[in-house]
Amino acid sequence: MSPPRLEILQDLPTRVTLKLSGDWCIGMGIPGVDMVENWLNTAPRCREIEFDCHELSRWDSLLLTFLTRLIRLCGERGIGLKDQSLPSGVRGLLALASAVPERQDALREVQPAGWLVALGQQTLRFSRDFINLAEFTGETCLAFGRLLLGRARMRARDLFALIQECGPNALPIISLIALLVGMILAFVGAVQLKLFGAQIFIADLVGLGMAREMGAMMTAILMAGRTGAAYAAELGSMTVNDEIDALKTSGFSPMEFLVLPRILALFLTIPFLCLYADVVGIFGGALVASGLFDISFSEYQVQIQNRLRMVDFEVGVFKSAVFGILVAVAGCMRGLQCQRNATAVGLATTSAVVTGIVFIVISDAVMTLIVTALNVFKR
Repeated sequence: MSPPRLEILQDLPTRVTLKLSGDWCIGMGIPGVDMVENWLNTAPRCREIEFDCHELSRWDSLLLTFLTRLIRLCGERGIGLKDQSLPSGVRGLLALASAVPERQDALREVQPAGWLVALGQQTLRFSRDFINLAEFTGETCLAFGRLLLGRARMRARDLFALIQECGPNALPIISLIALLVGMILAFVGAVQLKLFGAQIFIADLVGLGMAREMGAMMTAILMAGRTGAAYAAELGSMTVNDEIDALKTSGFSPMEFLVLPRILALFLTIPFLCLYADVVGIFGGALVASGLFDISFSEYQVQIQNRLRMVDFEVGVFKSAVFGILVAVAGCMRGLQCQRNATAVGLATTSAVVTGIVFIVISDAVMTLIVTALNVFKR
């Protein structure tokens, strides 16, 4: 392999020949355009550049990079460039590169916007998201209305398959997280209760925490990351592959055929998963109480029975049902809003998880305030 060489030969006062020789390949130390630019500064009368490639051996993309920069330099100085002597492959690639013009703002530096501009952009984005959410919610309500009237075009086997995916298939991860959450609640609370000799109230702490809040919230967050993201990825991929448009063309409503069964599946399965998480979490608290703080299983069970009431579980189950609807709405909405490229599918999936968790936290705060104001837990 011979090193690349660039020679500048001035044939006439207004014409220059660039002689390219050797191997113009990656790692060979190709000469830069600065050499030509410096020479042109000493020859202001030059108006034309030609090439001599008879001794050019091998070349790759770095030769194209050199020529692209040279073309840009000649354009800035108003110098003509004759490429007839270049290899045919090089000329074809240069023509292909110039077929699509470069965007005017492609190389423009992104200037940091002021706080007022950023605030305005975020406000506009939130307003668009709110409008999209309102439209999606309205279409979903209409789809449920057609379902109640028996006119919705939804396949029952799709609903059963989604229930299988949302329910039994989610039990392993729900079991693990609920058990660990119950153990953590018991351990954190027992460290403080032990200072007052009130370890028996570990059962109250774990039972109330799991039944009223943690069981429903942890289940919903897990389903947002597991099922809500899956909904967004499925519908986003269908949008990219034009399957959504094909359904509309065939006369099927995506809201009825795709969104409605997914919302129903989560709405029906999450309450049962919540109850299961409550039981597993309470059992995890019993393991910590009996293993570390000398509380027998029978004492723990009696304290749970004396402290917990049915209304504690009812509130948690009601919250979980609301969370299920919100998670499904977030996943389906972001999936249908997906742009038509592969990158947008990942962005839609991420957005679905974030939106679902935000919905869960906000709705939980609102429902907790309402329950507290109504004195639901008053004995």
